[in-house]
Amino acid sequence: MEMEIRTLSFPADSPPPLPVIVAAKLAGLALPIDTSLPSNSAPTLLFSNGLKLHGTYVLLRYIARVASLPNFYGQNAYESCQIDEWLEYAPVFSLGPAFENACKYVDAFLQSRTFLVGYCFSIADVAIWSALAGSGQRWESLRKSTKYQNLARWFNSILAEYNDALNEVTALYVGKRGSGKPIASKLKEQQGASNQSKSSYEIDLPEAEVGKVRLRFAPEPSGYLHIGHAKAALLNQYFAQQYQGVVIVRFDDTNPAKESNEFVENLLKDIETLGIKYVAVTYTSDYFPQMMEMAENLIRQGKAYVDDTPREQMQKERMDGIESRCRNNSVEENLKLWKEMIAGSERGLQCCLRGKLDMQDPNKSLRDPVYYRCNPIPHHRIGSKYKIYPTYDFACPFVDAIEGITHALRSSEYHDRNAQYHRIQMDMGLRKVHLYEFSRLNMVYTLLSKRKLLWFVEKGKVDGWDDARFPTVQGIIRRGLKVEALIQFILEQGASKNLNLMEWDKLWTINKKIIDPVCPRHTAVIEEGRVLITLTNGPEEPFARIIPRHKKYEGAGDKCTTFTRRIWIDKADAESISVDEEITLMDWGNAIVKQIEKDHDGNITQLSGVLHLEGSVKTTKLKLTWLPETSELVNLTLVDFDYLITKKKLEEGEDFLDVLNPCTKRETAAIGDSNMRNLQRGEVLQLERKGYFRCDVPFIRPSKPVVLYAIPDGRQQTSLK
Repeated sequence: MEMEIRTLSFPADSPPPLPVIVAAKLAGLALPIDTSLPSNSAPTLLFSNGLKLHGTYVLLRYIARVASLPNFYGQNAYESCQIDEWLEYAPVFSLGPAFENACKYVDAFLQSRTFLVGYCFSIADVAIWSALAGSGQRWESLRKSTKYQNLARWFNSILAEYNDALNEVTALYVGKRGSGKPIASKLKEQQGASNQSKSSYEIDLPEAEVGKVRLRFAPEPSGYLHIGHAKAALLNQYFAQQYQGVVIVRFDDTNPAKESNEFVENLLKDIETLGIKYVAVTYTSDYFPQMMEMAENLIRQGKAYVDDTPREQMQKERMDGIESRCRNNSVEENLKLWKEMIAGSERGLQCCLRGKLDMQDPNKSLRDPVYYRCNPIPHHRIGSKYKIYPTYDFACPFVDAIEGITHALRSSEYHDRNAQYHRIQMDMGLRKVHLYEFSRLNMVYTLLSKRKLLWFVEKGKVDGWDDARFPTVQGIIRRGLKVEALIQFILEQGASKNLNLMEWDKLWTINKKIIDPVCPRHTAVIEEGRVLITLTNGPEEPFARIIPRHKKYEGAGDKCTTFTRRIWIDKADAESISVDEEITLMDWGNAIVKQIEKDHDGNITQLSGVLHLEGSVKTTKLKLTWLPETSELVNLTLVDFDYLITKKKLEEGEDFLDVLNPCTKRETAAIGDSNMRNLQRGEVLQLERKGYFRCDVPFIRPSKPVVLYAIPDGRQQTSLK
């Protein structure tokens, strides 16, 4: 007799577990709802005997197992595993930038299929259908178009088949059409709740109006996009989607000494990689003429002055609240020196333009900040036209207002400069732009300063900005991170203002869950000390079999495995075998080792044994990977990486040069199965019993090794030696 379900519980401030509710409705199971769980708690089934189950997809599987619907969890073990793959894939639809890619993938899969698994409606269909329905207007607009016809056909057929039940559930648990936010509004009306449901990263922008929000992602083109910038970019996109607004990309190109077209091109490439949708690309340099005009107006109004105080003295005076001797120069004197600055003359090069704010303000950012500096270095876009350039403090509030930005998202490190931002806009006579702060993303053992990253590039400590040891988007993707994992990792943190130091392990754990169900399996043997086993009753002539590259995922394709009398195994495996021990050779069967030969130093040189294919794999302690002795094997270089520094977090004033990691890269020679000749650059695979890898250099010729980068799996690894 099945246990009786007492309640389905989930937090009132989180989206309800729609697939669980849909599945229960279709199965005719009563599911009393309780929304009193604390925030961030997993959905929970409470049974009459006090037992509990937790997690949306755990609950969905339980519903499927107790439901009377035929094949709801597949008609055999293989189909059940296929369903599990779809349940692991379903959360991708909730990652804003990955939504359309997910639609595209499922649309192609459904081209010649009625259901996702087999020939019956299952919880795989429930999970994906619920993910689409829960996205609100985002899916509704695509469903009405011709963009994903197979997906829309499948969605509509399920809706038609179970129309009454599905409409009842979505009316209760999905937000009003057009909001795109799953909410449990009617439930909370019944329970007297007043706040609209929000996920952990669903935070309101101040005074935001739906359809009128305009945001900007404004990187400086002085390096490649790194994981910290990715958080800012994705949060801008997230809020734009929530408020049906737009994002523009603006290059903050006001420092020609650090910037280049290479960085512009690669930043755009990285923005595209993240799936950021923007309506325009602009440059702060587009507004140089207007900013110079504004600066001159401020001089004429007595709100800015030219100062020739040496930089170090000026910094000390600002700290001490001492007014510059130039602060009360006449407008005429200031305009004269301003023209010297514009000309880049010897006199002009001694000067800067400062705002006349308040030298006694406790907030030191308001103590007459610098607006313009001379810089004779040519600009990467406009050459040598200008000899002066605005500071970030001056340019940012000006361009934000001019471009119609409604909300500027900035990391909380700028908090003390928020008052300065708004004061400068007020002095300029421009409308106020709302500022919204979020916490800067910090990762353990990681440098995110572009100045410090540039040092590694210029000193040849790394191969470039896309080096797999770098925290750049290109670097971590080259190491084997999937964009979907990065997006999920960042959106899970949301727009919190709390400073946090994040572990890389969490990101790589998310990544493993994405790659493991689908990446193909291959075999490699470490070159150093590899040992031959001669199977005396093995095949007289080599023969081949076609087997799946992934036993649970048909889409990974097939591979050809050759079976020979002599096979290679790893040295470490050979050393763990005893005479007369029965072992399992993976994808073949059992064998009994009869003889172990060693050299005078005690190193194993070869083994001999007999196949025992009738033996049970359940009784053997050792399950070993192996390769046939053939000329078709592929030379490999397996590359492991470590952090660039040896300290989790640098303290204020601590020099990163003092904590450089002396060993950050290790290469290991290996041989791999012949199928690895077909690997493409960027392809992710698993080497059986060795871990996950990304192909960085594919097969070109036998003498040139295939280069595979090791992908962390989220388990803490020891440092390289």
